Amino acid sequence: MTPRPRVPAAVRERSQRRWARLAARLDDRGSGAGAVIIFALLFLSLSAFVIDGGLSISKRERAADIAEQAARYAAQDIDLDALYGNAAAGAPINFQNCDARVRAFAQEMDMSAADTGASHCVAANANEVRVEVQLTYSPVFTGLFYGGDVTVRGEAVAENEVG
Repeated sequence: MTPRPRVPAAVRERSQRRWARLAARLDDRGSGAGAVIIFALLFLSLSAFVIDGGLSISKRERAADIAEQAARYAAQDIDLDALYGNAAAGAPINFQNCDARVRAFAQEMDMSAADTGASHCVAANANEVRVEVQLTYSPVFTGLFYGGDVTVRGEAVAENEVG
């Protein structure tokens, strides 16, 4: 075996400094912070869509439920004179009062003034009423990106059945 050549101290120190600089440049401390930030933003974005999506579905169901109740409330306004005058013909609805009854019901449900004003009878006759109800809500997270409130509508029909 041949002996290793002896490296002078100055060369050895220069080599060690060079390796230290290279190791400092290739240091991976803090590289996980970027991944954490990206995953945090991704998680917040997904949770925002899940929360606001659930809120949207809930508000649409609520609008449909209020519309069904408002249609029933409007259809309960029976023309008593026509009913007593000709009981065999059935119980006709006072459809002329439909808008007023829908708005009265909307006020009872503590809807906003704008939503109450936008809720109305789409079509009405002596046998049925078709009601549309509007609800406005503010999204929790996605409202920051898209700006503004979201309006949903519910529609329902109540028929007059005698029997």
